[in-house]
Amino acid sequence: MVPAIFGLSGLTLGDDERAFFRDADPAGYILFGRNVESRAQVRALTDELRSIHGREHLFVCIDQEGGRVARMKPPTWSAYPPGEAFDRLYDLAPASAIEAARVNAQALGLDLAEVGVSVDCHPSLDVRQPGAHDVIGDRALGAEPMRVAALGRAILDGFARSGVAGCIKHIPGHGRAMADSHKELPTVTASAEELELDLAPFRALAKAPIGMTAHVRYTAWDAENPGTLSPFVIGEIIRKTIGFSGLLLTDDLDMQALSGSVPELAAQAIAAGCDIALNCWAKMDDMVGIAKALPVMAEEAAARLDHALAGTGPATAADHAELLAKRDALLALRAA
Repeated sequence: MVPAIFGLSGLTLGDDERAFFRDADPAGYILFGRNVESRAQVRALTDELRSIHGREHLFVCIDQEGGRVARMKPPTWSAYPPGEAFDRLYDLAPASAIEAARVNAQALGLDLAEVGVSVDCHPSLDVRQPGAHDVIGDRALGAEPMRVAALGRAILDGFARSGVAGCIKHIPGHGRAMADSHKELPTVTASAEELELDLAPFRALAKAPIGMTAHVRYTAWDAENPGTLSPFVIGEIIRKTIGFSGLLLTDDLDMQALSGSVPELAAQAIAAGCDIALNCWAKMDDMVGIAKALPVMAEEAAARLDHALAGTGPATAADHAELLAKRDALLALRAA
């Protein structure tokens, strides 16, 4: 198995994609808006992906946070609020905010499980900082670490009840970034002591099944390399200081924060300690290059992958409309 997650070019698999995926045997796949049209179409697509290597538990992920980050959109799918909605309710009623976040995630997870998506790249545990770039903005669950952790834990629990695995991001923290890592490499100059605030929610949820790195350079830890490519950040900060033991993905390697070819970056990330390289854009040359550049997935990484997917599959019985109604009633407390 190649330790990579690949994107797909369209609503169905092309012959060349199918043949390549059969030969390369990637760890998983990621869906975007270009891959999503209807419930039946997405289900057929994920069923075909599972059939390629006969895997019932297959890593098929999507970015479905709510708010401005949503690949599956109305009117076919429900709209979900951004993290900030639960943060605002927490000011008034913490327990209600936690329950609202949980039932919202459970309903969202039902949407994903129905169409064969097993992993949501959510929640963001980035602690919001004043004056930072808006790339996180209203996606954040708050500016106080334990609030972020409490809401993040509720989201992971809601997903689990729907047979979906959550992915905490962006380890070790994107909340201080003054630039959008989709466009350029942010550099954070905070001290190691100051960065303890950013680490706190990740430490609290260190047993999460899956995590995603940040394309951010932290001068206190590694003045040269962004977190995704830094052996020190991954080995010492993520694995030891935070204590994260789950499956560690890179953020998308085709983002402009990183310099170099995508296959080279994938090799660097795996060498630095990431378990899986994420490449989102279905560019065949890049995918072929990654498959050639990467070693076979390490046994430890494969075990983490199996553990992350063990709880995914058919959801527990729940009424989607009832979950959304409960969420909306709780969120309405803030407006009352």
